[in-house]
Amino acid sequence: MERRRLAIGVGGAVVLVAALDAYVVTTILVTVLRELKLPVDHLERITPVVTGFLLGYVAAMPLLGRLSDRLGRRGVIEACLVVFAAGSVVTALAAAPHGVLVMTIGRAVQGMAGGALLPVTMALAGDLWEEKRRPVVLGAIGSAQELGSALGPLYGAALASAASWRLIFWINVPVVVLALVAVHFTVPNGRPEPADRPGIDVVGGVLLAAGLGLLVVGVYNPAPDESALPSWGVPTLVAGAVVLALFVLWEIRARTRLLDLAGTRRGPLFATLGVSFLSGAALIVTLVDVQLVAQTLLNEDALGGALRLAWFLGALLVAAVLGGLVTARIGERTPLVVGMAVAAGGYALIANWPADMTAASYGPLPRMAVDLVVTGLGLGLVIAPVSSAVLRTVPAAQFGIASAAVVVARMMGMLLGISALTAWGLRRFHTLTAHLQPPLPFFLSKSEYNAALATYTQKLQDALRTEYQEIFWISAALCALGAVVALAAPGRRAEVPASRPSGDQLLTGS
Repeated sequence: MERRRLAIGVGGAVVLVAALDAYVVTTILVTVLRELKLPVDHLERITPVVTGFLLGYVAAMPLLGRLSDRLGRRGVIEACLVVFAAGSVVTALAAAPHGVLVMTIGRAVQGMAGGALLPVTMALAGDLWEEKRRPVVLGAIGSAQELGSALGPLYGAALASAASWRLIFWINVPVVVLALVAVHFTVPNGRPEPADRPGIDVVGGVLLAAGLGLLVVGVYNPAPDESALPSWGVPTLVAGAVVLALFVLWEIRARTRLLDLAGTRRGPLFATLGVSFLSGAALIVTLVDVQLVAQTLLNEDALGGALRLAWFLGALLVAAVLGGLVTARIGERTPLVVGMAVAAGGYALIANWPADMTAASYGPLPRMAVDLVVTGLGLGLVIAPVSSAVLRTVPAAQFGIASAAVVVARMMGMLLGISALTAWGLRRFHTLTAHLQPPLPFFLSKSEYNAALATYTQKLQDALRTEYQEIFWISAALCALGAVVALAAPGRRAEVPASRPSGDQLLTGS
């Protein structure tokens, strides 16, 4: 096998490992809550485990990708793998009473290391392949990312059901050891000459990470039964907005930028990244809330919930392939618009699931499965044209960083989507249940107490179902907005911008 193919194959495998762990906790949240001795009706306490990984992923991706230009690809990949393993160990050791804090720290460390692996591998493709064939290789790396994203929830549920949720993270240690050996012997470690080494936009990276972090902290409410936002919510959100505004101003004026917009078609580029952002917000809602519906309303375990979610994930993968074929024939705009519109319709169907949702059907077809398939087909159809559209809006010298920007936009959508929708949803749940009082067994016969308990439980279930319905309606609205935004994406006859002489941005993939 040609050595560069072997090197990029190993890089793609490393990306797959990180992508698996990105979504692995979405199917085990209730399991972790119970083991850490937290009540299931206080899901807000476990959300930092999800947002911690996503924040670390987004924060580290630009800076560590650029760092690989100065230190070499192999060294950065190896360092990230070691840090990823360390984060896995910290996560696996989480236990009460500070289990959520320890797990959040471990997941954030994993996210920082895992977030760097994608752009560095993309940059490696830029090092090893000529411009003409580079998009095909970048597409293969993106496929590894998507495959890991789709399989992660199933992988996590299977390991948790077979042994323990901690095994998900312990197993990363031997996997990382094998990956380190493979990377060391296959990935070249050439470095540019000192005069050619690009600068690192540390200020921009720190401002972006700080701004997003402040927004996430601002909407995280440990007591949603008392108020919509925590006491620190408004000032923290304002501070986050100010920091992000400073980030934009810095990127306009700085010499070294996270994303150089020179030579790009800005309107189509921002429209495409907007679609990626909105689809990411919808995707994380599906991964988390479908699992919660299965476990809190249908009383299924993590594996049962994952099998429900498998209908969505399977359709997502099939549509991702179909989306690539369709895009090659008719361009990006149409599949983007159609995909987001279909996803909006799918979420509207899910939002109307009846109380007895397992018995509902469309003739011989179970309704839950059909609705999840429709939604998965819609979001999956968007995957290939989003990446392709971005590559058509930038010079060839920026293919690597533009491809990474697609993932960053989607992760930002996931990060802010899960933070905001979780905060809002939990606040709604506590509002809907504020008047309920659990029955006490005193002065009641056994039959009276059981009847009162059944009524109380049913009202809790109704409140949960209302919360989930409203969140899915919001997801439908986000996808509908995405369909409108996609109208500004590149059409079939859009011209590819001319290449710039410098290949700095392409080689960074940051």
